[in-house]
Amino acid sequence: MSIQPKARMSVEEFLAWAEHQPDRFELFDGEVFAMAPQRVRHAEAKFAVQLALRGGIREAGLPCHMLPDGVTVRIDDATSFEPDALVSSGPRLDDDAIAAPAPVIVVEVLSPSTGRIDTGQKLVGYFRVSSLMHYLIVDPVKRMMIHHKRGADGLIETRIAAGGTIDLTPPGFRLDVSACLTEP
Repeated sequence: MSIQPKARMSVEEFLAWAEHQPDRFELFDGEVFAMAPQRVRHAEAKFAVQLALRGGIREAGLPCHMLPDGVTVRIDDATSFEPDALVSSGPRLDDDAIAAPAPVIVVEVLSPSTGRIDTGQKLVGYFRVSSLMHYLIVDPVKRMMIHHKRGADGLIETRIAAGGTIDLTPPGFRLDVSACLTEP
C-alpha cells in the first residue's frame, strides 16, 4: 500500500515521488490525488482511441508519436495530469522520459469518478500548455467524442461527434471517431 504525502508538492517533487509508487496519481495545485481503478469499459475505450490515433498518424506519415496513459503532462509548477493518450510531434521522446514536454493532442476517457474533472479543471489546465492544439474527451457510455480545439485568437472551439472524422490539424491527420467509440 502506498502512502499519500501530506505536504504540497511541486511537479518535480511529485514526479520523483510518484515514480516509486505502485499506484497512479495526479497532482493538482500541489495536492496529490490517487487515480481510481479502471472499469473494463474505460480500458477498452482508451485502447480503441490509442489505436485510432496511432493509425491516423501512420496513415498520414507524420513525425508524431502516440503515447498511451502513463506519461505525464506538466501544466505548471504545481499541476500535472496523466491523460489516457497523447500525441507529441517531432523527435521521439527519450525512453526514460516520464513527462511529455510539448503534447499537441491529449485524450481523456470519461469515467464515473472523473467526468467533472475532465470537463472542467483538466479542460482549463490542458489549454494552459502552449503546444496543445486538441483536447479530446471520449464518453464511452453516450458513445460520443467532444473535440476542443485551440482556434484563432486563443479561442477554444468545441465540436461533439458520434461518428465521422475529426480534423486534427496540426499536426495534420484525420481521426475516425467511430473507431474510438467501438471495442478495439
